[in-house]
Parts: sequence; C-alpha cells; structure tokens
Amino acid sequence: MPSIALLLLLAALMSSCATVPVQPPPPDESLQQHPLHDGTSRSLYLYSRARLAALEGDYPAALVILRDALERDPSSAFLHTAMAELKLKIGQGKEALEYIDKAIKLDPAYRPPYLIAGSLLAATGKDLEAAGYLRTAIQLDPTKEEAYFQLVISLMHLYEYEEAVSTLKSLIKINSDSALGYYYLGKTYGQMKLYRDAVVYFKKTLELRPEFDQAAIDMAATYEAMGDYSSAIETYKQLVGDDEIKAIVLQRLIQLLIQQRRFTDALEYLQLAVDAGYGGQETMRKIGLIHLELEQYDEAIKIFSTMLEKDPAAHQVRLYLGMALEENGDLDAAFAEFSKIPRDASIYVDAIGHIAFILKEKGEPMQAVETIKAAIVDNPHQIELYLNLSSLYEALEKPEDGLALLLEAEKQFEKDPRLQFRIGVLYDKLGKRAESIERMQKVLALNPKDAQALNFIGYTYAEMGINLDEALSYLKKAVEIRPNDGFILDSLGWVYFKLKKYDEAARNLEDAVALVTDDSTIVEHLGDVYLARREYKKALTTYRKGLEIDPDRKELADKIRRVKGEQSER
Repeated sequence: MPSIALLLLLAALMSSCATVPVQPPPPDESLQQHPLHDGTSRSLYLYSRARLAALEGDYPAALVILRDALERDPSSAFLHTAMAELKLKIGQGKEALEYIDKAIKLDPAYRPPYLIAGSLLAATGKDLEAAGYLRTAIQLDPTKEEAYFQLVISLMHLYEYEEAVSTLKSLIKINSDSALGYYYLGKTYGQMKLYRDAVVYFKKTLELRPEFDQAAIDMAATYEAMGDYSSAIETYKQLVGDDEIKAIVLQRLIQLLIQQRRFTDALEYLQLAVDAGYGGQETMRKIGLIHLELEQYDEAIKIFSTMLEKDPAAHQVRLYLGMALEENGDLDAAFAEFSKIPRDASIYVDAIGHIAFILKEKGEPMQAVETIKAAIVDNPHQIELYLNLSSLYEALEKPEDGLALLLEAEKQFEKDPRLQFRIGVLYDKLGKRAESIERMQKVLALNPKDAQALNFIGYTYAEMGINLDEALSYLKKAVEIRPNDGFILDSLGWVYFKLKKYDEAARNLEDAVALVTDDSTIVEHLGDVYLARREYKKALTTYRKGLEIDPDRKELADKIRRVKGEQSER
C-alpha cells in the first residue's frame, strides 16, 4: 500500500488545474525488479557506484560511471533506464526520453521505462502521449497502482472522464482496498459534476484511510457544490483538530459559517483560530463585524478600538468603530470617529453618509444637507453622495428636491441602475406611478435580475389592481432570485390574493410573516387572506398580532371589529 506521503502528494497533484511535474519512481522501486541483460559483474558494480554517487548528490560523477557501465553492456534496458532517471534528476528531459526509447526497443516487456516516460511527458503537458505509455505500463503489470493514478491524472487533463472511471474501477477489481483508487474516483466524479457519486467514493476512501485528510476536504467541497452546506460544515469541523491542516480548514469553515449566517458558530471557530496563533488583523476584523451583526455593540467597539490602537491608519476599521458607536446610541463618539477619516480615503463617502445621518438625528437636518453638498463639490463623480442626499431629502419630506437632484445627476450616471431605482422610488412618493414604473423598467433593462425592481413593479400593479398576470410573472422571477426575502414573498402572496387564489396567497404570506416578524402590513395581508377564506378565528388572531406590532394602525382595529361582527352574525 502507498504511504500517506504518497497519498498527499497525489492528492495535491489532483487538486491543481495546471500540469504538475510527477517524479518517476525511484530506482530501488523500479530498476532493481529487472535482471541485467547480458551484463557483467563489472557493469553491475559500476551501476552501484553511480547510484551511490547520485544519492550523495555528485551527479557528474554518476553520469561518467553510468556511461562506462553502458559501454560495457550496451544492450541493457535496465542501464538505459537508470541513465534516463539520472538525466531527469539533472533536468535533461529530452536526453532522458532518448534513453527511455532505447530501453523500450531493447526490451519492450520491461515496464519501468513506460512509467517514467508517462511521468515525464505528463510533467511537460503532453498528456495524450503520456497516456499511451502509461496504458502500456498497466498492461505489463496490472497489479502496480502508480501507473493507474498517473494515467488518470492525464485523462483528467484531457477531459477523458469515462476512461478515467473505467481505469480506476479496473484497479479496484484487482485491489478492493485501494484507498487512492476510491479517492480518484471521487475526484473524477466531482469533475463530472456527479456529486452524489463523488461523496460515495470519498466516504469509502475514508473508511479505508480515516487519516486521509485531503479526501475529507474534497468531500466537504463536494457537499458545498451540492448545496449541502450543513454536511460541508460538519465535515470541516471534524478536521479542525489536525494541526497540519488546521489553518486551511479553519479559514474555509469560518467563511462557510459566515455565508450561512451562523454567526455564533463562526465566532467559536474564529476564537479557535486566535488561540491557535492565526489571529491576525483580518481575523479580528471578522470577529468585530460578527459582533456588530449580532448587535453586540460593546464587544465590537472593544475589538475595533484595540485594532486602531495598533494601526491608527486603518480607516476601514475606524468606519466600523463609528458604526458600532452609532448603533450603540453614542452619536457624539461616532461622529468623532467618522470625522477622522480623511478625504482621500476610499471610504470617505461612506463616512459622510453616516455624518449626515447623525446630524439629522441630532436635529440639524440642514447642516446634514450642506455636509453632503460640500462632499459632492469635492467628489462630483461619486454617485453614492447623490443617492444619500436624495434619501435625506425624502426623509425630510422633500421628495421633489431629491428628484430634481437625481434628474440632474442622471446626466453623468444614466446607466447606473441604482440611480434609476431611486428616481422610480421618488416618482412613486410623489404619486406619479406611471413614471415610477417606467424607471423600474429602465432598471431591468440594465439588470434583468434586479429583484427589488421586479418586486416594485409587481407590488405596484397588485396595489393598483391592474396587469395582475404580468405582476405575477415579475414576482415569481423575483422569488427565484431571492427566495428568502420576506418582503418579496409578501408581494407574491398579495398578487395571489388579488387573483383570488387564496391557498397560494396564504402559503406565501405565512412564509413572509415567518421571515419578517415585525412588519404589520405583511401581517395584515395574511389576515386579509384568512378573512377571505372565512377563517375568522385565524384572521382575528392575525390582525391582533399586527396591532401589537403597530398600535397606531387604525385600519387594523377597524378590521378586528369587522371580524368580530361577522362572527356574531354567524
């Protein structure tokens, strides 16, 4: 059986898309299996001396001695193969191939030259030629595994996946305990995107070689490709204890946990990375951001402050610190941090947006407006400033000023979907729905997969009670793009309600309420569906829940009285 070192070497070869040099088998594994042809005791003695010199690194002396041996026994395929190996060690691949060809002509049934030729040609990117030699090596001795794996590597480079699979299955028939055979089957099926088959063979590999970490890593990556993130995470977790691969596995595990928004778990493994000595600034930044996401503002403030003590010029970290202070209610401290970010910093525009918001919250709205206007003068090509100022005008109940600003900015940002979206929102705010729909259509012309624009048009049509089939089409596309967006599911449910398809409406609105638990309008929509289905008890409970969320919603109180009245009439 191959050693674990060989397992990892071959695993590394398979994980690379580029051609990786493959070392030919060492002499003591290949050359000594064949007797000397017509050799004398002198040539055998010379070969031994040459091999000793090579082991000591004295390749010039080894070459001289081997040439002497070949002069004494020129018909020896064994000695020609030995010379080819020596030529390979000193980087003379072309000469090595010449000696290999001579060895094969001298003894076509001698296997080692074919294996070396296949390795050498594969290393130089000549996989098609390499495959021919390696197939012959397998035919000459089907019991030796290394030729199978080298052939599979070349076949993978040639996209000959079916032959790679059949080659490996032939090996497994001979040796049912070949861990590498199952491993490469997993790799091959993974390349073919047959992920379930790949997982089966990776599991078999690990049954035979539980310590084969590369197989476990590849299996976790396969789970990711399948979208089975839970299994991927659990597989990575089992690998964390291996110190040799801990850094790589931790990095991938943490990234996956963050992508799946499993922030508490991510924090646990980030701290493990810190304890293991991998806790650089990037690790600390992630820890701080997770605390910020989890609304653990005191912890976030502490981490970002410590990072800034070490590097006061870390402007991105300063922005995060300001955001944590802002969310924690310490507006003065947040304002001070945002103000320290210099104008030439890449995040200056973000800082200005926060500064303007704080000024508005502190009762200085016009100062907020002037702050963004001044930033626009300094940075006239930063669209974010125009968008922020338009949002500020909207918050100040001056949507017409925001619209005028963006229509002027359109001269230089016409092709930006964000600008078109904001113009559409402001037109809607002013009651100009036809113009708002037109702008959202422009957004979709620039980006057909803009889920928010699809949702805007679909919901607007539903509210107006027009183009309902078209609205349904828009919203189905939006849900495909963002299946876990509760607001989009609410819109889809509302269109179904307007179409009087109450079962579909209820299903989508129930999902929406589960995703967005604090929106009284979504809850009201669900109540309306229950009422339409004459499920009075459910409707009453749902309307009451909406009123708990927003006690000022008079229409909800009216609907509660209506449901009670209808119940009493029954």
